[in-house]
Amino acid sequence: MKKVTVSLIVAAVVLAVACNKKADNNTTTPVTTAYLDLPDTTTQFFVFGSSVQSEQVNQQAQLGRVLFYDRHLSINNATACADCHKQEYAFSDNAQFSRGFENRLTGRNSMALQNLGMINLKRSSNGQFLPSFNSSVNLFWDGRETNLENLVVRPIANHVEMGISNLETLPAKLQKLPYYNDLFVKAYGDNTVTLERISESVAVFLTSITANNTRFDQSRISGGGTVELNARELHGRQLFNVKYNCASCHQLNPGPYNANIENFANIGLDEHTTDKGAGAIKGANMDGVFKAPSLRNVAVTAPYMHDGRYATLEDVIDHYSKKIQPHSNLDQRLRDNDGKPMKMNITEDEKQSLVAFLRTFTDYHMLTEPMYQNPFKTR
Repeated sequence: MKKVTVSLIVAAVVLAVACNKKADNNTTTPVTTAYLDLPDTTTQFFVFGSSVQSEQVNQQAQLGRVLFYDRHLSINNATACADCHKQEYAFSDNAQFSRGFENRLTGRNSMALQNLGMINLKRSSNGQFLPSFNSSVNLFWDGRETNLENLVVRPIANHVEMGISNLETLPAKLQKLPYYNDLFVKAYGDNTVTLERISESVAVFLTSITANNTRFDQSRISGGGTVELNARELHGRQLFNVKYNCASCHQLNPGPYNANIENFANIGLDEHTTDKGAGAIKGANMDGVFKAPSLRNVAVTAPYMHDGRYATLEDVIDHYSKKIQPHSNLDQRLRDNDGKPMKMNITEDEKQSLVAFLRTFTDYHMLTEPMYQNPFKTR
């Protein structure tokens, strides 16, 4: 494994001790060395038609992986993309709101980053193979982006999240870090750091994160699989697809139970909303409307909803069972024949079956895959 020293942090901390005890002036924190631990051979994020194509794009993904975990992308070197998007939670956050570079909280729950689209290759004028992106989903809770490269830079520039309001200063900042020299050379042929290369390489890395190795994918009902879902899971599938029609929002596009690219809904979280969601972009008739998220790895992405109000899947099901509120924009699929909020009255037994079925969407391989892990180590 290649190990590149990143930084050396030495701090002397004098502590005030209660009961009039004097602090030991020799008390110091241990010396910590951080280093970049990358494999000697190219990580296979993608496999394309030729080894030349694969090598170059995989080097771009490797660069993107380092950038994704590098806290130097924030104004005070305190926050990385990965601090709000953690692999073990399908690159979402297990907190209701995430903490930014000044420890302030974000306004919405961090969405999972997985199955974000397909990557295509284009040949540049100098013969390089460069990625182009075919996004299969609207991005962010309000769908304000469909361009994956724009998604990358928005949190970096955000005044709460990472705080670099002038993005033009970021390339010069990263150019000073010695470990990027070799990474940019391998990914792009020279060591020039640009904002376009930063956003592009992180987008390449994000595109490599896929969740398609679940029990549902391996089951016979997914088409050609060998795994048998148990009776409880099959009961949940019937409830999901037929009785409660959850699949009308969480459709089979582009893969099983990923949200349709145009599927947004007001699901009656509140009668009156303070967060306008898509309404802030498209007008009052979309107030309180948010993206129907992918249900891949949904069992590990708690808390739920755009504001993280529900701690468990059971809480979410309870919402649809009896708590849908009469918002003026409430989706028609959640209204009864009189136009009032639907009361599904889901039983406890049905709730258990629905949760069992949703757990079949967990891709444990993705959650532990080494090539997605933090390449920065400490000793």
